[in-house]
Amino acid sequence: MHRPIPYNKAHEQLSLKEKVGQLFMPAAFINDSEEEIQKLEKLISESYVGSLCFFHSRASAATNFEGKKEVVFNKHSFDLLKAMIIRYQKAAKHPLLIAIDAEWGLAMRIENTPQYPYAIALGAIQGQNELLFEVGKNIAHDCKVAGIHWNLGPVVDINNNPENPVIGYRSFGENKLKVAEKAIAFVKGTESQGVLTSIKHFPGHGDTATDSHLELPLINKSKETLFSNELYPFQKLIDEGVDSVMIGHLSVPSLTNGSHISSSISKRIIKGILRAEMGFQGVVISDALNMHAVAKNYPVKGELEWLAFEAGNDVLCFAENVREGVSAILKNADAAQIEASFERVWRLKEKAILSREGNNEQLSDVALLNSKLAEASLTLAKGTEKKIAAFREEGYQSVSLQKDSETHTVYQIEEKIKALEAQISSENILLLLTPPKVKPANNFEISKQELDFINKLMETKKVVLYVFGNPYVLNLIQTKRAIAVVCVYQNLKAFKHNAGLHFMGDVKANGKLPVTIKDVN
Repeated sequence: MHRPIPYNKAHEQLSLKEKVGQLFMPAAFINDSEEEIQKLEKLISESYVGSLCFFHSRASAATNFEGKKEVVFNKHSFDLLKAMIIRYQKAAKHPLLIAIDAEWGLAMRIENTPQYPYAIALGAIQGQNELLFEVGKNIAHDCKVAGIHWNLGPVVDINNNPENPVIGYRSFGENKLKVAEKAIAFVKGTESQGVLTSIKHFPGHGDTATDSHLELPLINKSKETLFSNELYPFQKLIDEGVDSVMIGHLSVPSLTNGSHISSSISKRIIKGILRAEMGFQGVVISDALNMHAVAKNYPVKGELEWLAFEAGNDVLCFAENVREGVSAILKNADAAQIEASFERVWRLKEKAILSREGNNEQLSDVALLNSKLAEASLTLAKGTEKKIAAFREEGYQSVSLQKDSETHTVYQIEEKIKALEAQISSENILLLLTPPKVKPANNFEISKQELDFINKLMETKKVVLYVFGNPYVLNLIQTKRAIAVVCVYQNLKAFKHNAGLHFMGDVKANGKLPVTIKDVN
């Protein structure tokens, strides 16, 4: 892969159609068929596509919103990704910008790659911003090894809604100052490796119980409230010179003169709020245009792409109608706007693309850093370490509840609970809970029978509870009588090991809940 020619030459040499093509970022799927790969190669070549965003497969969460398709595990996905990037680069007339969502590492999209903690765990860390820097740095290193230039993160949404179905654990928390502080550290770590970032989802997707993959969320707050809270981290990162801002699919009437238009196609929000009022001069990228929040409202091919560009997006992410979108922009757009967007995108491309092809280095080693993160984030949400020590010395019985792939029916779950109840012989119970899902839908996939069992234990026994997952699960649990509640946040190896050390009194809990949980905060 060669470097892009300097902007001044590109400005003169590229046709208007080529310049428009550079604004499109269709999806690429790592586990695609040969037929689909060839179709994308043809699209890249004929439409002068400027960038790609990689996803695991067409059955993954980013496309399979209703969850009806099975995601097939492929231990070779990383090797496929690297080979595919090289192949698609060869199909492009001009070097492609390669992007991916790697908020907690390549593992967000790719099997057998390094996984770092979710943002909510990082949000529990007090100070120690150097650890956030290291996370950003390590993830960026892994991106470089793969051939990726652009990590579409971090999330800087302030999560202040426990029912949020899509942000939650992806946010650093509910405090605007800490969200901004941690995001800045993460971004600087990423930038230290020459990898691009994109803060998201402007103007803030945290305070909603609607998933924009399915419907258009409503943010019914005043402009003043948004500027004082939700927009605060965005402004801080803009002031730091962040590369790009991703626009979410959100209805924010206070910013659109009462209209319920999606922020992703709103001139008032992108050109007015983000550009004019907040002073952002970098690249604006849309959230995925395949998401139902907007896609279902524009059945005419190319119309949504045109509206997104007209509103002020420079990069049209997950555009499904590239050819029609290019034609619509060429037909309707002002040439000056095309040139302005092209210049921003091309200069970003100049900044990011390295002269060498690929990278022969190894992926990052997660062990040491994850151990530090586990120790820094572990949170004693209720009780004291002295009480845990006394509990341990009295004697206790361990009960573990975690995902069981073989447990499906109500009958099987009931039999499992009966077996657990029959084993309990102590008044002191060490309860280890790993919620099956990190998202809150359907009570994190914890069955009613299991919840009843947990709450019965909480009411009738002396319980020390360790939660290896999203701490919002505690809103489902009666914790008033608990001896202690400890949030581990992850079920990764380093986090489980550190939790064990904590229970045995060998390490302290240094973290603090980054979100409000009933009965424990």
